[in-house]
Amino acid sequence: MRRDYQTTEWMRPRAVARVKAIAIAPPPVSPLRQAALLLAAALVALGLITLQSPAHAQSARPDTFADLVDQVGDSVVNITTTSIVAARQQGPQGIQPMLPPGSPFEDFFNDFMNRNGQGGQAPRRSQALGSGFVISEDGFIVTNNHVIEGADEISVEFRTGEVLQAELIGTDPNTDIALLKVDPESPLTSVSFGDSDALRVGDWVMAMGNPLGQGFSVSVGVVSARGRELSGAYDDFIQTDAAINRGNSGGPLFNLEGDVIGVNTAILSPNGGSIGIGFSMASAVVSDVVDQLQQFGETRRGWLGVRIQDVTQDIADGLSLEEARGALVTDVPEGPARDAGVEVGDVILSFDGQDIQDTRELVRVVAAAPVGETVDMDVLRSGDVETLSVTLGRRETADAGGAGQPEPIKPASVDVLGLRLGPITEEDRADLAARGLSGVVIEAVDPSSDAAAKGLQAGDIVTEVAQMPISTPQEFDQIVGEARDAGQKSILLLIRRAGDPRFVALTLTD
Repeated sequence: MRRDYQTTEWMRPRAVARVKAIAIAPPPVSPLRQAALLLAAALVALGLITLQSPAHAQSARPDTFADLVDQVGDSVVNITTTSIVAARQQGPQGIQPMLPPGSPFEDFFNDFMNRNGQGGQAPRRSQALGSGFVISEDGFIVTNNHVIEGADEISVEFRTGEVLQAELIGTDPNTDIALLKVDPESPLTSVSFGDSDALRVGDWVMAMGNPLGQGFSVSVGVVSARGRELSGAYDDFIQTDAAINRGNSGGPLFNLEGDVIGVNTAILSPNGGSIGIGFSMASAVVSDVVDQLQQFGETRRGWLGVRIQDVTQDIADGLSLEEARGALVTDVPEGPARDAGVEVGDVILSFDGQDIQDTRELVRVVAAAPVGETVDMDVLRSGDVETLSVTLGRRETADAGGAGQPEPIKPASVDVLGLRLGPITEEDRADLAARGLSGVVIEAVDPSSDAAAKGLQAGDIVTEVAQMPISTPQEFDQIVGEARDAGQKSILLLIRRAGDPRFVALTLTD
């Protein structure tokens, strides 16, 4: 121990002496370099440049967010909604007391219920709180749909204390976005949408809003994750650890440039409070929705008209695809895709020049495309890539009219691949919603088979094997045998359960 201590103490003065020597006798410097150093020193002294390493400059953490708050704070608003809540005409939990007419207890019960707010009093007014932000000087304001849903009155409070009544312009429940409009006497402070696609995990962000009624509150954090999906078809959430609580809904999530890169929408919490897992709908989604609401008062999304599923590695092997990507078409009801020649079993690889990785991406790309636009779409069919031109319909019209539902297509026992297969009987057609279907019915599944692991069940109907229609179990067995002889690792089945189609790839085993 003593030897190590003496060695350490010995090295220290030697190192200091060496530094001093370098300071006293520097290496010769050329006149040109001397002039450059003098100029740099002068610029530093004047504050025109700062000395910072490139890595530090890129990852510099702000000393304060106060300047950013001053820049964008006046654009953030508190939103209060008022709605009429109908009175309850019954007792607790909807139970009426069993009292004989004229009983002295009848008046006693009614008085008691009225005093406790559970009688037949007049309808009452209920208030809810949320947040929002101004996107134009003339008064357009973005918030969440769930903040204003069902509201009779919407009040907007600005940081100056001014309160204005707002008009609802339009809503999009699919992305939980609403657009409001106020009529200010003078131009408002507004903010713009930024590029949420440019965000990186770890980037600084700042949330502003009205959490728990504590208006104009600020919280900061980082981007924890991107591309989160909660429950909607168009979800693209930014996850952040910036504190988000009830009342923050509809408020903005800013980047350090003061651009809105998300709308605070939801939290994940076991107790209703912030635990550092909050979700903001990405501006890449919100900006398109807001543009449509501002222009039309409603959304107008493109509609292709197909049912699709992701391409797993097993399915890719069954289709001889090098990469598990794209969207596999499971059904083509009447609509734009059928008109364009799309077929069941096609794999959509690109749409309007953009490569498609999965079904989620296809849904978003199609939704963002203008209604009525004709675009090219590359599909893989029987091993070849074909280009189809499709003219898009409108998603909202299709939903309202019930379009997009699969039309019935034309609907014997063998054991194969862990499945016992039989013909579709008339009884099956009644019990299994198999009217008009051609194929075979799964009568039993070996619980130790790959089919069971993939979720196949008795009652499922197999309509295609290796993208070829079948009508008997013998046809199924024959196609599987040919696939084995060809050296395929897996084979693709198209099944229907309760009328819904889905592709399943089964491993070919001896």
